[in-house]
Amino acid sequence: MKIAIAQINPTVGDLAGNARKILTAAQDAAAQGADLLLTPELSLCGYPPRDLLLDPSFMTAIASTLQQLAHDLPPQLAVLVGCVEPNAQAQISGGKPLFNSVALLHQGIQHFHKRLLPTYDVFDENRYFEPGQETKFFTINPSPLTSRPSSLKIGVTICEDLWNDEEFWGKRHYAVSPITDLIEAGVDLIVNLSASPYSVAKQQLREAMLSHAASRYRCPILYANQIAANDDLIFDGCSVGFNRNGEMVCRAAAFEPELLFVEFDEEKQDLQPSIIASMPENNDAQIWQALVLGVKDYTRKCGFSKVVIGLSGGVDSALVAAIATAALGKENVLGVLMPSPYSSEHSIKDALQLAANLGIQTQIIPIEELMQGYDRTLASLFADTEFGLAEENIQSRIRGNLLMAISNKFGHLLLSTGNKSEMAVGYCTLYGDMNGGLAVIADVPKTRVYSLCRWLNQDLEIIPGNILTKAPSAELKPGQVDQDSLPSYDVLDDILERFICNHESASQITQAGHDPTIVDRVIKMVVRAEFKRRQAPPGLKVTDRAFGTGWRMPIANKWVSTSNCPTNTLEQTSLTSQTSA
Repeated sequence: MKIAIAQINPTVGDLAGNARKILTAAQDAAAQGADLLLTPELSLCGYPPRDLLLDPSFMTAIASTLQQLAHDLPPQLAVLVGCVEPNAQAQISGGKPLFNSVALLHQGIQHFHKRLLPTYDVFDENRYFEPGQETKFFTINPSPLTSRPSSLKIGVTICEDLWNDEEFWGKRHYAVSPITDLIEAGVDLIVNLSASPYSVAKQQLREAMLSHAASRYRCPILYANQIAANDDLIFDGCSVGFNRNGEMVCRAAAFEPELLFVEFDEEKQDLQPSIIASMPENNDAQIWQALVLGVKDYTRKCGFSKVVIGLSGGVDSALVAAIATAALGKENVLGVLMPSPYSSEHSIKDALQLAANLGIQTQIIPIEELMQGYDRTLASLFADTEFGLAEENIQSRIRGNLLMAISNKFGHLLLSTGNKSEMAVGYCTLYGDMNGGLAVIADVPKTRVYSLCRWLNQDLEIIPGNILTKAPSAELKPGQVDQDSLPSYDVLDDILERFICNHESASQITQAGHDPTIVDRVIKMVVRAEFKRRQAPPGLKVTDRAFGTGWRMPIANKWVSTSNCPTNTLEQTSLTSQTSA
């Protein structure tokens, strides 16, 4: 039996467009002799649909689109389509009104419901869906060329349904085990339709888990994942198959649409070796491809074709410009330099060299006269006060206004260039450098920014060398460097990784070798900057813990972990103390 996996790029809410992609994949698969086609989780409506699921007209449109798709598909091909199915018992049982489902389109429509609904990190499926109560399979008649007398049993699971192997994880996360139920039902093959978001090194974890399950249960597994970027989430594809010994037999490319084929040998009851795509060479290559896809999809799916970026001559804007150029083409990227009296000559030179290396257009708009206008307007109010953060941040807000004016005038998407380290501690300006429609590297720590740039430069210098060697600076006052206000980025990023991603307490971070005074200061900065992050543009997620839909911290909050005691302690904080606004 020949099986195809359609690793497609759905757009949330584009029912007609997604159906066309499924139909095209089905026609191609049928033309190449496939018997069964897999598509990703919720492939018809796109993942994650979020509160679109609360719109009854959206549900009606999904149902009608599914019916039309079933009518249009090649009749000889069985197709599994991710969709949403109403819960007919909701009014009676009091359950949620919908199921996260898979529809088997072949000689009618048969539905399979997701049983394990994740509610951690970016997932909130209990908000919309009722869990399925049974794990089901379907049968396909064997090829007439085989001696196998009975039909093939194919078990259907959806994403999280396979993420509950207590032997692999050390414990069960849910009471039920869909894969165990399917094995007890005697299935010959398990398929998993997934929409699993990307994070660094996650594919290695997926493959280890799937390999373990296939080997443990002596049952081959096929896993179909979408490739897409929808809002802050990026999906890397890497659809993969394992035989009953836990050996990989096929894998689709990362971050690229693909129609992957694999044979199921009905005599051996196992998947046969097929194409195994290579993976990105290292984590920098992975993150680069993820961010390029993120910018390309977000721009296109939001109806933009061109972007504008403020070029400071620093490493963050340089990386964002390089990503945007790779994603959209040099002709669709505009870099804007906005020097002030505090801008160094080398910053202007570095920004122009970067633009020349990328081949993008630039505009230079000096802001000194605008700064003087603000000084005159605020002179009486600011009389007898010292130059400080308010005046520094006016410069950033002038630049933010100019960039938004260009965005409004020409219909360009403004890309924000702040990194994760800055977003974490609030080293950024509301309504200034935080302006934008997409924060491209908001989940990329500063040390990783440098690593990505060095990786990008390994064959040809794209990021000018001086950008990578000079001390980072906001250049909002004479002689300013980031380390006037922050610890070194090596220290800062390790503290942030431990606190934000690993959930370590201040005392644990101190015990790892960090200065307790610095640890306490950094943690307070993270807590106090929450009001800024709440107002930031969506940021592309590439780590396990990002400041996006999976981050749900309160703003009005007095709980701050410090290293002065072994457990958390209360610490007075207020919005008025957030001096880096």
